[in-house]
Amino acid sequence: MMPRDNRNILGHMSDVAAVAVLDAQGTVTGWSEGARLLTGHPADEVVGRPAAGLLAEDVPGDLLAARTGPVALRHRDGHRIELPLTACPLTGTDGQPAGYVVTATAAGATLAAQAFQQASMSMSVFDLRQRYLRVNEAACHVMGVPEEALLGRYFPDTVENAEHSRGFLTQLRQVAETGRPVRYESFTDAPAQNREHAWSIEMWPLRDGSGEPTAVALAAFDSSEQYWARRRLALLNEAATRIGTTLDVVGTAEEVVELLVPQYADFASVDLLDWVLGADEPPMIPEGGVELRRVAHGSTRSGNPGAALHIGEIDVYQPASPPARALREGHAVLSQAGEPEFVQWLEERNARSPRGRPFRQGAHSMIAVPLQARGTVLGVAVCVRMAHPDDYGPDDAVFAEELASRAAVCIDNARRFTRERTTALALQHSLLPRDLPAQAAVEVAHRYLPCGSLAGVGGDWFDVIPLSGGRVGLVVGDVVGHGIQSSATMGRLRTAVRTLADVDLPPDELLTHLDDLVTHLAADGSGDEVAELGATCLYAVYDPVSRHLCAAAAGHPAPALLLPGEPAEFVPMTAGPPLGVGGLPFEATERELPEGSVVAFYTDGLIEDRDRDLDGAAEELRRALTAPAASLDDLADDVLKAVLPDQPGDDVALLLVRTRALGADRVATWDVPPDPAQVAVFRQAATERLTAWGLAETAFVTELVVSELVTNAIRYGEPPIRLRLIRDRALICEVSDASSTSPHLRRAHAYDEGGRGLLLVAQLTQRWGSRQTLAGKTIWAEQPLPDD
Repeated sequence: MMPRDNRNILGHMSDVAAVAVLDAQGTVTGWSEGARLLTGHPADEVVGRPAAGLLAEDVPGDLLAARTGPVALRHRDGHRIELPLTACPLTGTDGQPAGYVVTATAAGATLAAQAFQQASMSMSVFDLRQRYLRVNEAACHVMGVPEEALLGRYFPDTVENAEHSRGFLTQLRQVAETGRPVRYESFTDAPAQNREHAWSIEMWPLRDGSGEPTAVALAAFDSSEQYWARRRLALLNEAATRIGTTLDVVGTAEEVVELLVPQYADFASVDLLDWVLGADEPPMIPEGGVELRRVAHGSTRSGNPGAALHIGEIDVYQPASPPARALREGHAVLSQAGEPEFVQWLEERNARSPRGRPFRQGAHSMIAVPLQARGTVLGVAVCVRMAHPDDYGPDDAVFAEELASRAAVCIDNARRFTRERTTALALQHSLLPRDLPAQAAVEVAHRYLPCGSLAGVGGDWFDVIPLSGGRVGLVVGDVVGHGIQSSATMGRLRTAVRTLADVDLPPDELLTHLDDLVTHLAADGSGDEVAELGATCLYAVYDPVSRHLCAAAAGHPAPALLLPGEPAEFVPMTAGPPLGVGGLPFEATERELPEGSVVAFYTDGLIEDRDRDLDGAAEELRRALTAPAASLDDLADDVLKAVLPDQPGDDVALLLVRTRALGADRVATWDVPPDPAQVAVFRQAATERLTAWGLAETAFVTELVVSELVTNAIRYGEPPIRLRLIRDRALICEVSDASSTSPHLRRAHAYDEGGRGLLLVAQLTQRWGSRQTLAGKTIWAEQPLPDD
């Protein structure tokens, strides 16, 4: 009698064959489910009884000798059935005959066996103890051994001790214990195919007539193609988020390499044409060797020991090499080990970098794909496989071209951004003052920092404008927005401010005219940047004689003021609306400053940021200004270090001025009565003062200027009239009166009795002009000092 578990083992073969086990005396000791289906006799009616009782007729002697052939059996319902039987002898432990295993296969069972054996998917049957019972041809091909080498063996003994093997065994046990089928996916090596495979595996229990599990069957479908297709699609989706995050050409190339290694390649590199890294226009791709610069590479080996080029080095790829072909032909080029192109390319790499030869061993497949964006070739990406067992194929070429297309657009965007940023910076620097004009009213220190964000260069500016009477105009402004348009608009506004300042308008009136200009720019469509986003400006005038600072703002932050011996504070003033808004007046704030006061003008990028507290940043600025510094330049540097974050989100302009004063020893003032006879008296007074200042050489010209200006004020102006001489970097003569009518230069005819005075002043002096005051006007003229 067979052990109970051996009886059950026969049950799992019911859909393949009828099996009976006979002992040496011909008694049935085992009866399969297939035998029951063929004969109608259940096992409990047959087991333990002579097998001869099942025969419809005696078995011929020649058939018994051959142990195979057709045998007539009696079905349980009485009808006769003929089946081809095969008897296999069994040997006992003592080597003596112990019985037979008799098998019979029905037509349907034969087809099922053929379907199992010839199935394209890997199929196996295990007993409840995870031992092989059946293995089809596909499974044998995957395992690399014949079925005989697996039957009866415990599964873990036939595979490596790896995570995927342990997971497979766990699933087998689960089906055997629970009787419930499972379906899952596994990614593992195929022992006989030296490559990684993805498997879709289904396991289900085989049951006997009573419904009890007797074995576990499984089918494994090789879903590698679908798996790699999903992986390639996932990589493309990942590329959308990982490539192009910096708008930096080299950084974008590095992101491409990081995406490719190790998921798609064991080594990857990005080489670009030199013009991509500069500002040149794209040249034609030459027919001969192509010169490329290495900008990024990476490999599965730390330090990239197999790279033939260092970052930044240039190499000339020969016309037949895959990278040069990819550039010329405009599509991916595949090359495998053994092909002439591949061998030549590898020899060139080894010749250029012999030390990397050991690390290139095993390279068996490469793909070179051009980086093209908007019809322009930028460079080439090369991927090489060494440890990865699969060669690159047509599907990999399609993927590489799609990925390269996306990467090339990101690289081209970075190139365009860099080029536009460089152009905007050049434009902005050309519009900003390089060397501020020399003047005695203030000491100046300035800083301009373009932001490093992706937004681009902004429209911040500052200026120091010499005015008449030794005064100085101080300007800081900000065109909201970024890019070339913003810089160009900044240049227009800076020019407008200089023009209006030359007219000597008060700060509030200057901003009113500037506001009208911005409104007109917006109205005619030539100032879209200003129209959409606006601009701010602060204009101040400092007079070193009166030591008064007059300032007005259009939507701009108030300046900070550091008086000698006191902590810094912000100047209280009413900031009008930004330029171009209109509707509200601008108000000027005036303050008398002691000599040596420091005024800080700045743009909002210094203290404003969406991640910073405005009040906290303003307090940091106040403390930084109060801290002692060796010089004004040092103070400017200290302010930027203390207030700015590591990565400012906007441009920053900072203008620091330390006030000076022109004392009484450098200014002479006289009240002039409206009497022409007094003109000579003031000519003499001016000469005496010039002599006292050591400027006697200028007396002749100064007498003529004083005579003409005072005479005109008496003749055409209104009292009170005042004459003032200022010894600054130039000698300044000013005559003020209460009339608002300004003189103008005109050509005098031969018969005219007058009209030559201002023409004479213009010829004798360096420059002259007039400005309106609250009490009237002032006519002034400057002449260089003798030392000049």
